[in-house]
Amino acid sequence: MFIFILSSIIAMGQGYRTSGGFWNNVYYGGGVGLGFGRESFNASLSPSAIYQANEQMAVGLGLNFNYSKFQESKLLAYGGSLLTLYNPIQLIQLSAELEHLRVNRDFEFDGATISENYWSPALFVGIGYSNRNVTFGIRYDLLYDEEKSIYGDPFMPFIRFYF
Repeated sequence: MFIFILSSIIAMGQGYRTSGGFWNNVYYGGGVGLGFGRESFNASLSPSAIYQANEQMAVGLGLNFNYSKFQESKLLAYGGSLLTLYNPIQLIQLSAELEHLRVNRDFEFDGATISENYWSPALFVGIGYSNRNVTFGIRYDLLYDEEKSIYGDPFMPFIRFYF
């Protein structure tokens, strides 16, 4: 994935020239999440930056932080991601994202606290409707593991903002 992203930057970036150089093609964005429920709480922060290699292709990096509490169970996950965005036409955005999170979770089972610490990879492929800086869509985790994933389902809706 890293080689694909790097070669995309080099190959696509050669034909995309602006008078301001590299930094005029860098955009910042990401997501913030907050959830409340009966005896539950979830918060997430996911800043990211992309380099717009040309009008169709962008590549980037992201950071991820998640915290969840349900009854007496707690989860803390943090890590990074590599992101590739491709617009075959202006309104449609295809995406691939490799995410790698360190997961620390504690939960109650039969009166005892059980702690787990492990790495959790995810490989998302997605499609969305894009309108300038905002994209609405759905993504699917190809590496979804019901026992280890911090997400409840391999399908996830998303909203992306970049400025």
